[in-house]
Amino acid sequence: MKITDFLKHHFRHFNAAALIDAAEGYKTHLDENGKMMITLAGAMSSAELGISLAEMIRQDKVHIISCTGANLEEDVFNLVAHDFYERIPNYRDLSPEQEQDLLERHMNRVTDTCIPEMEAMRRIENVILEEWVRADQAGERYFPHEFFYKILLSGKLDESFQIDPKNSWLLEAAKKNLPIIVPGWEDSTLGNMFAGHVISGDVKNVHTVKTGIEYMMFLADWYTENAKEESTVGFFQIGGGIAGDFPICVVPMLHQDLQRDNVPLWGYFCQISDSTTSYGSYSGAVPNEKITWGKLGLETPKFIIESDATIVAPLIFAIVLDQ
Repeated sequence: MKITDFLKHHFRHFNAAALIDAAEGYKTHLDENGKMMITLAGAMSSAELGISLAEMIRQDKVHIISCTGANLEEDVFNLVAHDFYERIPNYRDLSPEQEQDLLERHMNRVTDTCIPEMEAMRRIENVILEEWVRADQAGERYFPHEFFYKILLSGKLDESFQIDPKNSWLLEAAKKNLPIIVPGWEDSTLGNMFAGHVISGDVKNVHTVKTGIEYMMFLADWYTENAKEESTVGFFQIGGGIAGDFPICVVPMLHQDLQRDNVPLWGYFCQISDSTTSYGSYSGAVPNEKITWGKLGLETPKFIIESDATIVAPLIFAIVLDQ
């Protein structure tokens, strides 16, 4: 039995039914010549969402991605150091002393998964530092994701791959030169490393890596070019936070700050989140709240699935891919 057939037979009510509705809405949006943004919060790359997301990219089911700096880099960490990762199923039972032991072994824990500092983070630092320095000395500037595209497409990391490269979503994005928005890149391991290399003088110009404001300017141009009344852009949000809040604001910015007419609202919206609605939480805000901010309209198809994105997102992708 196909995954899609299984899901449609068993997923009939509550969050399960919302999953089906959101997936069918995603397909309808694409069938009507719409484009789709996917936003990645949390630790989706360390959760190896790339296994399903890479296929979505290959089949042109996603047209632009917004992600945290952590998701950008952790897909590549996993690509080159997967064999050195450690899984800790009983992470809830760890004592402070056991956590200290992980630190001393340079194993950085993300819930039940430990990222090996030396094999992952430092290996990538050594390669990307060459690109930072080269660009800096040439007076060139690039976005964070463009530096990753350079090292992935250069072949310098090929011999270090420890997973099937078709399961790296960032490598597939690089091959297509997919637009990526990385708000708050400074809040990432490599962002910290870049700051350190600027402080130490290895990189002279702090603006060698382009900023979040420039990402918003790029997104404004991209959205204006791609969002049409007859073919809108949809918004598929995994988690909350800056990965979602930053790019969704491009629409009210175009309307209110630039006073542009005839800019369509987002044409589809879905959020997967286990955050509850309380105390101004963006992650837990229901879609209708976004109407008041000029992001979504009355007629925008809206879906919210209150569940674990590591479970839900691959299932929705399976339906969109007709698997």
